[in-house]
Amino acid sequence: MLLAVVAVCTAVTVANIYLAAPLLPLIAHGFGSEPSALAWLASVSLLGYAAGLLFFAPLGDTADRRRLVGILSAVAALAMGAAAVCPGPVALACALFVAAAASVIPQLLVPLVAERAPADRRARHVAAVIAGLFAGVVAARVLGGLVAQAHGWRVVFVGAAALTLVLGLVTAALLPAETRPRHSGPALAGLARLPQVLKESPELRRACLRQGGMYGAWSAVWTSLALLLTSDAYDMSTGAAGLFGLLGLSATVVAPLAGGLVDRFGAARVTATAYAGAAVCLPLFWLGGRQLWALCAAGILIHAALVASHVANQTLALTATSLPATANTAYVVGGFASGALASALAGTAFTHGGWGGVCVIATVWLALGWVTAIRRST
Repeated sequence: MLLAVVAVCTAVTVANIYLAAPLLPLIAHGFGSEPSALAWLASVSLLGYAAGLLFFAPLGDTADRRRLVGILSAVAALAMGAAAVCPGPVALACALFVAAAASVIPQLLVPLVAERAPADRRARHVAAVIAGLFAGVVAARVLGGLVAQAHGWRVVFVGAAALTLVLGLVTAALLPAETRPRHSGPALAGLARLPQVLKESPELRRACLRQGGMYGAWSAVWTSLALLLTSDAYDMSTGAAGLFGLLGLSATVVAPLAGGLVDRFGAARVTATAYAGAAVCLPLFWLGGRQLWALCAAGILIHAALVASHVANQTLALTATSLPATANTAYVVGGFASGALASALAGTAFTHGGWGGVCVIATVWLALGWVTAIRRST
């Protein structure tokens, strides 16, 4: 029961981070700008999430998680509500940053799931939460795009605010009362421990670098996809472009399979296989600038590769140290910082080099991650 609630809460809150990307054409129209000129808004959400992870996620080792989940849910809901009434892109960026920073609830809950899971099924339990996470990514793109097309982009943010508040408070109420921090110390003790935890754990460092490369490659193409589909190349509406988020459903199917494979064969082998699959996606994405079938195939494959790599690397990160919340913070912050940078560069690349420029950014990120992915964990 708890695992199901956590998965649903994860889907709802993580959607806040990705709502801006599929709505960029409508937001730009509302503000009288070109979509490519506001592509940076997608990276603002990723940076906000990374900041929230850095400051809030380590509190899972020292603070009352029930109270923390409730407070962050309320803050995220208020920020999303503010985003719905923002008069311009700067104010919207500030609201999205705060909302994303408070939407770190899934990364407070994942260590809890890992702690409570049997050792021989830990990766499968983590995979269930990750499946919920990617379901949220799909919902953000598909439902967000369709609702925005019918009722405007501001309505989407109002709906997200309401769902975040309700699901967050319900999850907080259902968390086991006996869950208590295992480590004492000041509120920012976890943040202060991050450098030492990374220094002492080569497995954690490898997990961070591997997923940073994979997530950066995915972010580059996925946050730029709406720009391609609504451009002259395909001339789709925002709602039609949002339907491409359904390709992300491959992630929810792959997640439980990847969890079983990690439990059986280990994280290193699954990650290397995921990187091989992602490498196949790159020429397909390039071809997808002109061929719709290639874009669809690449979208399915990149999600499958991303989630398999994520299940493997996050499971490794959660078991690499005696401070799972702090280690998880290092892991996810590294990934989202990498994704935010790749997304920002991809927006600029699309403006100056078109879809081909976006594919170059994705290739560079994947190549950098591959250097660490081929090293075996010890």
